[in-house]
Amino acid sequence: MIKLTVYQFAMKKRNDEVSLSLWLMAVNIFCCFQWAGAQDHTVTWWKGNLHTHTLWSDGDDYPEVVAKWYKDNGYHFLGLSDHNIFQDIERWTSPEKNKGGIKAMKRYIQTFGKEWVHQRDINGLTEIRLKTFKEFSENLNEAGRFLLIPSEEITSRYLTSPVHMNASNVQGLISPAYGDSVVEVMQKNVNLVVQQRKETGKPILIHLNHPNFGWGITAEELMQVKGENFFEVYNGHPSVRNIGDKIHASTERMWDIILTWRLAVLGMEPMYGLATDDSHSYFTQSRSASISGRGWIMVKSARLHPDDIIQAIEKGDFYASSGVEMDKMTWEKSKPLLLFPKAEKDEVFTFTFIGTRKGFNRTNSKIRTTSGEALRITHRYSDDVGEILQVTKGKYASYQPTGDEIYVRCLIESNKPMKYPLRDGDVKRAWIQPIVF
Repeated sequence: MIKLTVYQFAMKKRNDEVSLSLWLMAVNIFCCFQWAGAQDHTVTWWKGNLHTHTLWSDGDDYPEVVAKWYKDNGYHFLGLSDHNIFQDIERWTSPEKNKGGIKAMKRYIQTFGKEWVHQRDINGLTEIRLKTFKEFSENLNEAGRFLLIPSEEITSRYLTSPVHMNASNVQGLISPAYGDSVVEVMQKNVNLVVQQRKETGKPILIHLNHPNFGWGITAEELMQVKGENFFEVYNGHPSVRNIGDKIHASTERMWDIILTWRLAVLGMEPMYGLATDDSHSYFTQSRSASISGRGWIMVKSARLHPDDIIQAIEKGDFYASSGVEMDKMTWEKSKPLLLFPKAEKDEVFTFTFIGTRKGFNRTNSKIRTTSGEALRITHRYSDDVGEILQVTKGKYASYQPTGDEIYVRCLIESNKPMKYPLRDGDVKRAWIQPIVF
């Protein structure tokens, strides 16, 4: 109906002998809708968050209550990725001692009823049994609407550097591995996930969490890890410095460095970027708290099933978001790259197409102290790495590859604020995954 209306508008204006520019604009929009509409309509976009915490580790609410919030707020899948735990054991928690306190217990009982909540008294203290993944997933899963994916945040470190890696669709506990460098720690933990995947035959996604948390990971370290093709370009925890600082690269800058070196120098697979909440706090909307609803991914898949979701992510059939969601998009090598976000009234977007061209300047330098000592900080690279290829402002955008790009990705920024901002000026964004040429 939209395509017909645009076409009729264009024809009418042409017959009325309006300006050539208006005619060309209308025809261009019509053609873009034609291209964008030529997608496979047998698939669906599913919204999900893969990094979430509960009372099973350092969150402040019960897993069922956390999952119900996501289900009630339009999410289709969720990973409850508590630290170094697989939720298949017997565990009790005391409301008098845990992070959620009495208020969490009261909300839990009010939401799910006394019959669901298993309580006991130990030495005068109330204890509540945490439901296992099998129990609470069977309660909340709903075919075609909501899916809980078994997950774990494999939490390790090297010296003072935190190394946290998420395993989604994990089939059993993976105890963290350690090593003699950040790269070795990452690689060992990736290998453990790959091993479980081979043993179980189940697709399990491994991704690096928040590289800028504690300035734990550099681009040079992450680019080396084999079998690790995903990281958080956006994490909603206020302690995670996505935007970097005067000497530390932002996660977006790290992304372009890693993409360029893996594709053009190291001969490795591309790196894809995820957005997550990393939520821990469920009784506040404070900017200083790690709350729900800040970051998610949209995955294109035929079924809402763990295997399909993971396999679609591994193919790059997803984008990351902190508020911008796509209406239509054509993002294939053989066609013009077309992006049509869903827009509110008076909402316009800035589309920044980013990539690195063949023959780029490979010069880079270490960050050093005033005495010349090299610091373990992401290097400085030339502007050829992650070059801004095109900027378009409006309701939609298209990019025609020139043939010399190694990869192209797109950052979409709205003029509307995020629903749950971390800081002043935070607008809705979407990160479109790189296409490799």
